Amino acid sequence: MSTTIKNIRIEVMQTLEKKMQHFMDTYLIPAEKIWQPTDFLPNSQKDSFISEVEEIRELSKELHDDFWVVLVGDTITEEALPTYESWLLDLDGVSQDPDNSWAKWVRTWTAEENRHGDTLNKYLYLSGRVNMREVEISTQHLIADGFDIGTSTDPYKNFVYTTFQELATYVSHNNVAKIARKKGHKALAKMSKIIAGDEMRHHQAYAHFVKEIFKIDASEMMLAFQHMMKYKIVMPAMHLRESFGAKGSLFDDFSAVAQRVGVYTGFDYVDILKKLNTMWEIDKITNLTPEAEKARDYLMKLPDRMYRITERIVIPDTKFEFKWMIPS
Repeated sequence: MSTTIKNIRIEVMQTLEKKMQHFMDTYLIPAEKIWQPTDFLPNSQKDSFISEVEEIRELSKELHDDFWVVLVGDTITEEALPTYESWLLDLDGVSQDPDNSWAKWVRTWTAEENRHGDTLNKYLYLSGRVNMREVEISTQHLIADGFDIGTSTDPYKNFVYTTFQELATYVSHNNVAKIARKKGHKALAKMSKIIAGDEMRHHQAYAHFVKEIFKIDASEMMLAFQHMMKYKIVMPAMHLRESFGAKGSLFDDFSAVAQRVGVYTGFDYVDILKKLNTMWEIDKITNLTPEAEKARDYLMKLPDRMYRITERIVIPDTKFEFKWMIPS
């Protein structure tokens, strides 16, 4: 990226920063008002604690191993929040200066997201269905391994990524909630549904940032969107591994299970892309450079092309062995 383009991005970020208090008031909720993990978990200070835990353990036996693998993957992804925070704090226009409102946004957003991993981790622990030590090793590896989402320090590309990824996690948690409800696992369904609600709210925030950038710097924003979709959105769990495993060695198996269970599929990916095209009104944006016009054409045609490719993908029904699972 040239120095001029980088400087314009910083100027745009500084312009948006003036509205940051409004964004925070609209899309984030103070710690005292928002739900906390204990609101959905058995209360260890009450006499009913043991019986509530026993009920979770009994209900958990009804859910298939594949379901627990997906829930573990979702939990580990949520617990890797330090990686995402450190990445976002390095964007052009964001600095560790206490007065920088973008940094304040990133920290406050991270604090909200942090509750998701806390909730799911405790639930997994109480369920008795998974090997928590193996889960914890995978989480430690995922944070230590870091990841490269292909955006460098470009805020435009990063906001495309976060808009997409927040909607993807909404889909995943929402589908987990549906499966849990069908199996009578009401507490887990409620928990997953409310986590999904947070993800949707965060998705709307990052989508709003992009919409604002389109108003100010449409051609560059279009090119950034095209770049991210051309090279595909990398999943945060791409480097997933087990104890003594190589970096990323578990992701394909995990991804196959998530598709098989119907928690997150290739069709969901295409559907999210279509939603972003509609939400940002890609077809209606004017005054684009010839290069950005080509990028727009590419983005408009991409969902149908990807849908045809996704239809041909065969999901394996292989029984994968995960160290996270306690042998039944």
